[in-house]
Amino acid sequence: MFDTLIENGTVVDGTGRPRYEADLAIGGGRIAAVGRLGGAEAARRIDATGLVIAPGFIDMHSHSDTTMLSDPGGESKAYQGVTTEVTGNCGSSPFPVAADPHLAEYQRSTWPFMKPDWTWTDLDGWAERLNSSGMSLNVAPQVGQGEIRKAVGLNQNRPPSTDEMREMRRLAAEAIEQGAFSVSTGLTIVPSSFASTDELVELVEAIAQFEGAFYVTHSRWRTDDHIDAAKEAVEIGRRAGVPVQYSHMAIVDPRVHGDGARMAAVFDRARAEGLDATYDMYPYIAAGSGIGQLLPEWSMEGDRPEVVRRLKDPDTRRRIARETVEGFFGGTPIPWESYIISDTYTSANSDLIGKTVAEAAAARGDDAFKTALDLMIEEGGEVPTTVFNRDEGDVRFFMGHEAAMFGSDGYAYSPTGPLANASGDHSATHLAGKPHPRNFGTYPRVLGRYVRELGILSLEAAVRKMTGLPAQRLNLSERGRVEQGLTADLTLFDPETVTDRATFDDPMQFPEGIPHVFVAGEAIVSDGAHTGATPGRVLRRGE
Repeated sequence: MFDTLIENGTVVDGTGRPRYEADLAIGGGRIAAVGRLGGAEAARRIDATGLVIAPGFIDMHSHSDTTMLSDPGGESKAYQGVTTEVTGNCGSSPFPVAADPHLAEYQRSTWPFMKPDWTWTDLDGWAERLNSSGMSLNVAPQVGQGEIRKAVGLNQNRPPSTDEMREMRRLAAEAIEQGAFSVSTGLTIVPSSFASTDELVELVEAIAQFEGAFYVTHSRWRTDDHIDAAKEAVEIGRRAGVPVQYSHMAIVDPRVHGDGARMAAVFDRARAEGLDATYDMYPYIAAGSGIGQLLPEWSMEGDRPEVVRRLKDPDTRRRIARETVEGFFGGTPIPWESYIISDTYTSANSDLIGKTVAEAAAARGDDAFKTALDLMIEEGGEVPTTVFNRDEGDVRFFMGHEAAMFGSDGYAYSPTGPLANASGDHSATHLAGKPHPRNFGTYPRVLGRYVRELGILSLEAAVRKMTGLPAQRLNLSERGRVEQGLTADLTLFDPETVTDRATFDDPMQFPEGIPHVFVAGEAIVSDGAHTGATPGRVLRRGE
């Protein structure tokens, strides 16, 4: 007898092949059978008439490294049909931790969403903690190059010494040996951004010996051209001898919106020359960021109190202002009306949540740039924002490209849990207030808006970009496809009604049309309600 029998569904199997009608049986956490199984016995039966049976969605770019320690259900993603969160992106991961206790304390103090009892030092310890705590979703870790720099005390804008580079290479290799899938960079975020191309090549070379390991990058944007950022990613992969994953593909330079084909051509040429190069993206014209990412790198060096001290010094402040304006895409005016304050760390400024920096400045009777820097001081060194800096035409073009897959750049958490209800607490960065709707709506938005309404992708192509293609990049042989014998990570959705409800004004809204989600054969969403089950675990490279 099967554990669960899903009857009368339409299978979209994650390979891109045409859909077909079938039943699906689950037994022992696996897909036990696919076909006409109406006479079979099962402990539970689900009538999937009108529903698609798809592999569980794999979020190729998330930041849920520690969020499920506080919110184990991961509801913001579970209700989207996500069953695996790929973490460690943008150069940040909660490991490795420095051996020096002072450096270790600094690392822990800069990591968001973390309970005080952080005792691990490496991937193994972090994974043990997550697995023992229990979580609804799987987590596939990457190791952050920025965290590796912190672990050796390299928080300054300088190249590593010979000894520091040797240790960084050791830490990168150790993380990959323990199961990390890649090394990631966040090249607009210090200290990751302090690394030169040559430094990154030397570090990434240390993981080339491991089968399936790759390089993933949140690229630089202070280059002469957005094309340069893509070229640097390809160069690092080629020179280091590893595949490349480019994070949240987009053009954020307002001067060249609509130039998607030229940017994608960098990856087309690399692929034609034999480099395995792909990218992820999300279906929104706005990003989630902080005002600090606009400022020159040197001004953000060190911890938040150091940043505040610089912003308070009149001479340093004038230099920051001058270099920021000069460095914003050729000196074009900063569109402060596009920067929406999404959260504050202090209750004093909570009335500004949802307002643009321009509106905040007008209310104060001040210049917008002065207001932005003043807010950074008042908020302890950073201000979370939602930034409208993308072009809808580029979003559609990048989505349709053969190298594209999806990643939310968001978090797995509960809208009623501690992470969404800790206003004024640094641990709530981007999650309280008015966070980006991508946390709650990425996958249903693709299926509803871009597949059903606009026809940018076929249903089969969209599901492949959510499942089979990410599994291929991660070399997850047990997931990403509907196939007998594979792990039963499954998402059932109604292709006629699936849609996102999360908006920029009201972002913590669950989607519609995804009634059932399974992780390892256990229902985490059943008839549209979270079950509280925690079958998820940390996945390791090579599984």
